[in-house]
Amino acid sequence: MKLFNCQNCGNLLYFENRSCEQCGARLGYLPHEQMLSALVESGEAWTASGASDPNKPMRLCANAEQDACNWLVAADSPETFCACCRHNRMIPPLEDQTAADRWRKLELAKHRMFYSLIRLGLALPNRVDDPDHGLCFDILDPIPGQPKVLTGHEDGAITINLDEADDAHREAMRHEMHETYRTLLGHFRHEVGHWVWDCLVRDQNRLDAFRALFGDERADYAEALQKHYQDGPAPDWQERTISAYATSHPWEDFAETWAHYLHIMDTLETANAFGMGVRPKVPHPSDLEVEVAIDPYKAAHMDEILGQWMPLVYAMNSLNRSMGLPDLYPFIISEPVRDKLGFIHAMLQEQAPAERPLP
Repeated sequence: MKLFNCQNCGNLLYFENRSCEQCGARLGYLPHEQMLSALVESGEAWTASGASDPNKPMRLCANAEQDACNWLVAADSPETFCACCRHNRMIPPLEDQTAADRWRKLELAKHRMFYSLIRLGLALPNRVDDPDHGLCFDILDPIPGQPKVLTGHEDGAITINLDEADDAHREAMRHEMHETYRTLLGHFRHEVGHWVWDCLVRDQNRLDAFRALFGDERADYAEALQKHYQDGPAPDWQERTISAYATSHPWEDFAETWAHYLHIMDTLETANAFGMGVRPKVPHPSDLEVEVAIDPYKAAHMDEILGQWMPLVYAMNSLNRSMGLPDLYPFIISEPVRDKLGFIHAMLQEQAPAERPLP
C-alpha cells in the first residue's frame, strides 16, 4: 500500500485513519485517486485538500456514521455509499454492539482488499450494475439453531461468517483446519479470487492456459473437497501449490494463489513506499541483497516482483523470529507456484484499466 501524509501538518497517516492524530484534521479517502486527504468543511459538504480538484464538493460514505468507512463520494453523486461499501448486500444488525464491532473489523479488511482491486484497474460491477454476477458481500451473523453460515463464493456473491472477526474463533478454526495462516484480509482476498476466476479466466477464454497450470476445474468440486478433508493433501504439496488447501481443487488453487498475489503486491508496495532495502552483513550476501525500488503494480513481469519479494520476506521472517513470533510469511514459492503467479500477473497486464468516474 502507498503511504499517506496529512496535507495540513505533514504527519504520516494510516490508510484507516478518520482524523490526523497530530493536528486533528478530518480525513477522507479518494479511492480512484488513491489519496487520503485532509478535509475542509464547505457548507454541508467537504473539499479534499489532496484531490486533483481540491474545490470539488465531496461527502463521506454513509457508513462513516457507523465509524466503518472513511471513503469519499462526490457530493452530487446519487450514490449513498462509497465504491467499496456499495458492494454490501447484507450486513449484521448494528444495534447488537458485538456484531457491530466485528462488522467494523471486517470492513477494515474489505477496504484494504478493494484498494488492491482498484489499484489493479479491475472493473468492479455491483449487484445493481450486474444483478446476476456483480460482486456483492453478505456478512452474516450465525443464529443458533439456524443453518451454519459458511464463508464462500457463488456467482459473485461472497458470504463471510461474522464470527471470523472474533480472534479466538478464528484461531480455533485455523487449528481445526490445519492452516498456517488465517486472517480477515486473507478471507476477502481468497473469496474474491473465485469471482476474478469467473470474470478473467472463464469469461475471457483462458481455460486452456489455466488448466495447463492449475488442473482441470471440471473435476467434481464437492467430491474433491470431501476427499481433501478425508485424506488430506499429498505429502509433496509444497512442491506444487502455495498451500495445502490449494491442492483440493483447481478453483481453490487459483483462489489461494490469487490471495497470495495480493499479499505480495500490497506488502511489496508498502516496503517500496518506506524505502526499504535488505543488505545482510554476512559474507557472500548477494542473493539476499535488494533495494525495494519498484512499484509492483507497474512491473512488467512477475519475476521482477519475486526478485524483490524473496529477500524482503526472508528479512521479515527473521525479524518476527527475533520477537518470538511465527514467520510473517510462512510459505514456499516453488517453481510451479511462480508460474501460477506469473499467469495471474500476465493476465492482469492484458486487461485494459476500467474507466472510472470520480468518486
